[in-house]
Amino acid sequence: MTAETARQFEALEAQATRIMGVFTRAGHEAVAPAIIQPAGVFLDGIGEALRARTYVFTDQEGRELCLRPDLTVPTCRLHLERVADPATPAKYCYNGAAFRYQPADVNAAAHPREFRQAGIESIGCPDPIEAEAETLATMIAALEAASLARQALHLRFGDLALMRALLDAVDMPQRWRHRLQAQFWRPQAFRAELKRLTQDPAGLMKALPPRLVQELRAAAPGTGDAIVSAHLDAQNKETFGARSVREVTESILSVIEDSRSPPLAPSAKALIEAYVAINVPCQQAAPAVAALAKSANIDLAAPLAKFNARLDRFTAHGLDLNAATFSGEFGRSLEYYTGFVFEIGAPGQPLLSPVAGGGRYDGLMRLAGSPHDVPAVGAAIHTERLLAAIEARAK
Repeated sequence: MTAETARQFEALEAQATRIMGVFTRAGHEAVAPAIIQPAGVFLDGIGEALRARTYVFTDQEGRELCLRPDLTVPTCRLHLERVADPATPAKYCYNGAAFRYQPADVNAAAHPREFRQAGIESIGCPDPIEAEAETLATMIAALEAASLARQALHLRFGDLALMRALLDAVDMPQRWRHRLQAQFWRPQAFRAELKRLTQDPAGLMKALPPRLVQELRAAAPGTGDAIVSAHLDAQNKETFGARSVREVTESILSVIEDSRSPPLAPSAKALIEAYVAINVPCQQAAPAVAALAKSANIDLAAPLAKFNARLDRFTAHGLDLNAATFSGEFGRSLEYYTGFVFEIGAPGQPLLSPVAGGGRYDGLMRLAGSPHDVPAVGAAIHTERLLAAIEARAK
């Protein structure tokens, strides 16, 4: 171990002690979830971007396992092991390693393959907005305890529930809403899907083999994969690109189903594009969204009331929102989030390298094994980035 490595290790340990002190004083129990986790819940719930960066392996008994790419899912699993009712209120905190593959051209200092997360999770809180305010306030207090002044922080907010409410209010088939929601975490793919929905469905059908379309239309439920597989064999193809037979079949069936519907109205496309383009100080966000809703004659009063109530609760917790912005297209990179999301940036750190972030994930407990959704919110600090930001300001 070099002198610099030893110095950084000691600095991270001292920083973690201060951070965990803030977490435990806020009522969070310190836990240490297992590093090796079942791969299934991660691969199903974290989303395409992180799924491709998760270290997955098979043990000698054939079980598919992974090195945890974050600590939220392991903490949810730990909670389920401890309680009979998943909705039992609990608050946890942790400080431990996470592992994500990083391409060779990525800045290794800001995005290492092994890094530490110091975080908190609030599960089953009967007042979701209060839990969100407490989580954000606790994270800022922890950053302050680590010597990063709150005046230097930049907060970025998003609201996946508000986005879903907008899509629900737009006239379109439900399957289109699901597809747009699935692509929301990838802005370019989202825009491409939105554009595709406005095109003439008959034109998309021209790219499909007529005989394959005919066979799929006449097929019994559950037999589509076999039909597509036989077509691929006849064409001496294993798959189309890197997609599986199941993915190819679902894509073709979607095009066939879409051919029975008119294209998405240009006005609907313009409304959705206008929403994701919103990037304003957070206190201007609700008026901006309300103006869009009024122009489209849709009702977003309920989710906007919750949005405003959240900001009021943040203020009641002493949080200064003057340095906070709202982005309509911001959803973080983890697809288990279901509502309010946030990231905290520090001076000198790139936008894509926040020192902390988190949000609401009411559906994750079900993916982890609960028979039903459980209200939950959490956040984590990327401690190496935090240390780098603090040391950079000290120079």
